[in-house]
Amino acid sequence: MASSKTAMTVLLVLGGIFLFGFTLIPSGRPVSADGTAAAPAGYTFDRTISRPVLENYLSRAITMQDFLTDEDDFEDNLRMLKNIHAKFIGRSICQWAGEDQLLHNFEVEKKLIPRAHAADPEMILEACIFEIVTSRVDEVPVPSWVFTAFGLPAEKRNFRYADMLFPDGRFKDHWKKDASVPDVSREETKLWFYFLAASYIDMGIEAIHFGQVELMDQNDPNLDNYEQVFRMIRAYAAKHARRHLVLCDAHVPGGGLIRNGKLLLDFHAFPLRIKETPDSPQQAILQAGFSDGIYNRSKGGLTYSGWKCDHLPYLVEFDNYGVSKHPGEAHASKGGFLWIWGYDEITWFAQQPKKYRSYWLHYAWSWVRKTDPAGFLEMPGSRVMTSPLDHKRWYHANPPGNAIPDGYGDAETIRAIWAGDPVR
Repeated sequence: MASSKTAMTVLLVLGGIFLFGFTLIPSGRPVSADGTAAAPAGYTFDRTISRPVLENYLSRAITMQDFLTDEDDFEDNLRMLKNIHAKFIGRSICQWAGEDQLLHNFEVEKKLIPRAHAADPEMILEACIFEIVTSRVDEVPVPSWVFTAFGLPAEKRNFRYADMLFPDGRFKDHWKKDASVPDVSREETKLWFYFLAASYIDMGIEAIHFGQVELMDQNDPNLDNYEQVFRMIRAYAAKHARRHLVLCDAHVPGGGLIRNGKLLLDFHAFPLRIKETPDSPQQAILQAGFSDGIYNRSKGGLTYSGWKCDHLPYLVEFDNYGVSKHPGEAHASKGGFLWIWGYDEITWFAQQPKKYRSYWLHYAWSWVRKTDPAGFLEMPGSRVMTSPLDHKRWYHANPPGNAIPDGYGDAETIRAIWAGDPVR
């Protein structure tokens, strides 16, 4: 940011004299010699985002689950993010169920977000709206402005869990008792999603991950309801967001959500889909076409920001989903669930020696970029894991120290990989 401001100052002092092939128009935006506007560089966006800028952010993406809920040492995490030059902080608000704590968590997040942006104003912080709702949502009041946004008369009431579920009983208690998959076609679900998204935008959040959207849209075959949800959220962001834009993404096993040729999401996301190599103990690879991996399958179309693509850019991340009954053993996936040596992706990764973790991050970064130019590896920074053999429950890329003694120390590898891949 400082260098771009310096360059702009020089150009202004020169009074718009031709310099390095660019001049200035009155707004201060660079234009080429033929008078056409040049694309913004680095991390500059407002109201819409160009593909190069979006890809710059995705190329510096890192998962920092619950970064803004202060469960870990916020200052140590922020120090690490600044040191490695992270720009897109995925899952920084990762509220899975626990709606009775939502309003309390809002207050914590409101205090931490300005501190993150003070350290780096360009940083995008992501919140999550997942494919789960529990009976605890009945404890959250519906603000009057939510009713107003939907053209409904305001009521003094709380959200209604029962009114968010599939009427035919599908996915009821899917996660556990009183924890179900919401139906996006239900009006109550749309009220809930809009309330969450607008609340996050007001705090300074600029990206929202919508989880497994294809679980929630089974009564929305033409995506009319999702289109409404995203349209209303983006309209709110256009008035209230820091840079008048919120980036929407989700896990898309089908390759993306498209309605009338328009992409409903700003970028796609999916797990890495790591394949174990049984003949090489504990090792694993990436392979196009393995399982339901998204490589070379991200759908294209017209984006909200106005540019077209054959394949929408996407992130692949180390997913968490538990542990098998045979941790550390090969072929645990025979039952149909995808395990890597008996673990989910992030736990398998954390189980490896540091030297192999460093090698594997270099390998995965290079493999994704060469296999599909639309794909970017979201680095592991902080994520829940399930490790019954050593009883560790969290992966941290931080260097080990007083703040986070169980840090795995992979931050320097991440920094080195990014340093070798300049932003556009």
